[in-house]
Amino acid sequence: MTALRMLLEGLAQAPACLVEVESTQGSVPRERGAWMAVSGQGLVGTIGGGHLEYEAIAEARRRLACSEDSGVVRYPLGPSLGQCCGGVVHLRFTCVTAADAPALRTRLVQHFTPVALFGGGHVGHALARTLAPLPFALTWIDSRDGIFPDPAPDGVECEHSDPVQAAVPLLAPRSRVIIMSFSHAEDLDVVAACLKRQRTRGDLPFIGLIGSKTKWATFSHRLHERGFTPEELAQVTCPIGVPGIGGKEPEVIAVAVAAQLLQTLHPPT
Repeated sequence: MTALRMLLEGLAQAPACLVEVESTQGSVPRERGAWMAVSGQGLVGTIGGGHLEYEAIAEARRRLACSEDSGVVRYPLGPSLGQCCGGVVHLRFTCVTAADAPALRTRLVQHFTPVALFGGGHVGHALARTLAPLPFALTWIDSRDGIFPDPAPDGVECEHSDPVQAAVPLLAPRSRVIIMSFSHAEDLDVVAACLKRQRTRGDLPFIGLIGSKTKWATFSHRLHERGFTPEELAQVTCPIGVPGIGGKEPEVIAVAVAAQLLQTLHPPT
């Protein structure tokens, strides 16, 4: 989101050439949808670096200089580019101006994965900052007033919801949900709302709850009393964060949770 903000702000000053990975074959530096923008003011984003990016920057500058229409160029990643990936990348080049900014933002945001973060405490603040430059579209939710920073981190949508669990049915499909509110009662209500949504829609790939194994044992008992089955409870991850990262500082927890969210995008093989 930081790169996207820089692109949109830069377009207010000068046009740019947007370079997007249109398609790929074989081993390549970046995935479909990756992008960079080249302007007279510099470079924003990356399509993977190396000689491929060097050639793409030169092509973007050429097109920008002559306002050439958009087009796709094929780049084989072999000896001619000084790269040994062995794959093929098709890059789309599009010259854009300030008039294109609204549509451009809508289109590029589609490549971000929605995340719903419940809780504006110390860990919530650290996690929001950590997620801001990553490929996530973050909705940050709390039941309290005056809890969010002003301004909010880049690309973060802050939402007040009282009761907080009322926000769950409105989350974007395929949202990853992280629950770390200021009270266990709110946490329990949000988890229950997520599981109810899973019963009818099944569109929340990750439901994570901050806390210990003891906390989850208590929550499991209470959720079972509310009618949720063991199979449904198994959809909740608690504790959260990739294992092996020690420390309970908010920033350390945020890194561990962010890494876990990234694993949901590209599970380890």
